[in-house]
Amino acid sequence: MARIIFITGASRGFGKLWAEAFLKAGDKVAASARNITALDDLVEKYGSNILPISLDVNKKNEVTQAVAKVKEHFGTIDILINNAGFGLFGTVEETSEEQARAQMETNFFGLLWVTQAVLPVMRAQKSGHIIQVSSFLGITTLPLLGLYNASKFAVEGLSETIASEVAHLGIKFTLIEPNGFATEWAGNSAVQTTAEIADYNPVREAFASSGENPETWGKPEATVDAILKVANSANPPQRLLLGKIAYHTVKEVYTKRLAEIDEWKEVSIAAHGH
Repeated sequence: MARIIFITGASRGFGKLWAEAFLKAGDKVAASARNITALDDLVEKYGSNILPISLDVNKKNEVTQAVAKVKEHFGTIDILINNAGFGLFGTVEETSEEQARAQMETNFFGLLWVTQAVLPVMRAQKSGHIIQVSSFLGITTLPLLGLYNASKFAVEGLSETIASEVAHLGIKFTLIEPNGFATEWAGNSAVQTTAEIADYNPVREAFASSGENPETWGKPEATVDAILKVANSANPPQRLLLGKIAYHTVKEVYTKRLAEIDEWKEVSIAAHGH
């Protein structure tokens, strides 16, 4: 049976790559993007199996209409992949209010609006799988990505909560946590803070040099097999790290975190008071 997959942010990067992978596998895809002309090649190749939808996830009413359109066109939504988002580069102090709000608006609120709109469809059918594209920076942090880190930490907390609220309804949740990949995320899709405070130059230089190693960036095509495995799994993971940098970094972070928790165990327990 062909499944109905709804993917946001499908004009490029992971979104487009994964949309084509599902179409190749025989599934039907509703692909949303701000600019749907980027999906013309997939429409030409896969015809009525793909439904391009013009959507700005920041606009809640547009999101509601888009989900209604997918439901009307395909009859259901089996898998939602919340992929729309962008990176904001710059230190926290250099970030303007407008930039901070825009980062949270797309990466967090956009994902929330889409999830909220799709949940009634999945509740009614007592099945579904919501795949949230987070980041390994939803678990740990890097300098110069403070607001991006915060948006992904928020996505993690939100998604883990919803997963616990809907599990009894047959709805599965997976957080996908990639490290950096050679998509346009750090290029054309990225936004840079405008202010530059000289005190932060050493941080900027260290960050720039760490990104110069091609080994740092994963190959986007290598994620296709992983996303198909997650989508095809009867018991998918709640979290899946993508890339060796994500795996090694997060393992190290958790190991240190647990050691520190144990080191301060007596202080923590004594603070309970009884």
